Amino acid sequence: MKKIINGRLYDTDTAKCVGCFDNDYEGNDSRYEAENLYCKKTGEFFLYGWGGPMSSYAETYGTTITGGEVWRPLSIDEAKKWAEHHLSAEKYIKLFGEVEE
Repeated sequence: MKKIINGRLYDTDTAKCVGCFDNDYEGNDSRYEAENLYCKKTGEFFLYGWGGPMSSYAETYGTTITGGEVWRPLSIDEAKKWAEHHLSAEKYIKLFGEVEE
């Protein structure tokens, strides 16, 4: 999938998925949501998130609520913060390097 944001291309087929999160609901549950953290060949990070009509990704069209998706470029600090919350310490260190004890 591809998306252009601020004149920059974000492509889930060419970027490397470096982290995944979902909220443990079944994929067909309206509360289900998931996020993938990607790193482009340029070193830029972006987040692709999606979910059902009762998730934080819900979208409203008139009186109808549907599932939705979000593409969001991330700074390195934002990517690190996301990884702190959603990845194991081992995966975080592999991605960003050692941190202080």
